[in-house]
Amino acid sequence: MEYIKSDVFKGKRVLITGHTGFKGSWLTMWLTKLGAKVIGLSLDSGHKNGIFNLSQIGKDIIDIRGDIREEQKIKYVFETYKPEIIFHLAAQPLVKYSYQYPKDTYSINVMGTLNILEEMRKYSEPQIGIFVTSDKCYQNNDWDWGYREIDPMGGIDPYSSSKGCCELLISSYRDSYFNTQRFMEHQKVLATVRAGNVIGGGDWAVDRIIPDVVKAIKDKQDIIVRSPNAIRPWQHVLEALSGYLVLASKLLEGNIKYSGAWNFGPHSHNGITVKELVENIFQHWGYSGSWKLENNQTTFYEAKILNLDISKANRSLQWFPRWDIYETIEKTTDWYKNYETVSIKELCYRQINEYCNF
Repeated sequence: MEYIKSDVFKGKRVLITGHTGFKGSWLTMWLTKLGAKVIGLSLDSGHKNGIFNLSQIGKDIIDIRGDIREEQKIKYVFETYKPEIIFHLAAQPLVKYSYQYPKDTYSINVMGTLNILEEMRKYSEPQIGIFVTSDKCYQNNDWDWGYREIDPMGGIDPYSSSKGCCELLISSYRDSYFNTQRFMEHQKVLATVRAGNVIGGGDWAVDRIIPDVVKAIKDKQDIIVRSPNAIRPWQHVLEALSGYLVLASKLLEGNIKYSGAWNFGPHSHNGITVKELVENIFQHWGYSGSWKLENNQTTFYEAKILNLDISKANRSLQWFPRWDIYETIEKTTDWYKNYETVSIKELCYRQINEYCNF
């Protein structure tokens, strides 16, 4: 993988929406380490044991509370802090929640994205917008092979559909207002990034396998598993974020040809079953518990398999995943085993350094 140049983000004004969440807090840590002037916009401070709260990284950045759906709040942030780069991560990220609250999901994900795009359209200075969607934005046909960036958008559940909608919305704004052929007129570049099955330290979301496993271990209970034989292409959060940063660095260098959609996924051999993931975490932790099949099976649709074709990022960005599934599990387990007894800031920076120097 191409190294992220240490000085490319130094002094840059970077807006991260959703900066207190799982991926957002890791990205905030990394960009702060790279010398960026980070402006964070989030609805709240996130989970009490999340990276943002435990690391107190909010003291090192401009930390703002607000709803991504509030147009005036977005306008205030743009006019006051004049971001040069925007990483839009703020979202409702859960499939199960989207079935229960579809309107809320579409409102946050689609209208929140629209508000960022509109403010970029009105803004008079050069800007780079990197919008984080999901691997679930694709029309899932349960193919064994990976989906390419040119494959159709879709999504059966409201969450997946909302991310497909975001992709179409961003594509429309790119073609209508930020066309690369007229770059000198508007000096704006848009890119979307798609990743999925991201794991790592600091994720406390409801109905996600890693937080559920950690809770079971802490409570000395067996983990309840819904789909033990489902195969997922797991990847560490730093893998996805490294892709976002490599892409952003290319765009900062003026390479507008990198506008568009990008997949950042794991190696194909990183796909293991949920059962194998759980058992490997138990082994790394030294825990002798086991798993049990959930009695009340879900009634909502869940995709059987969804892989990403990352050949475009391999070829054009020289970006490649670094950690295999076992290294990914080891780093994830290490974080959760130690987060209560060590400096979270030091723990996260150590893992970032280990990833960069791998």
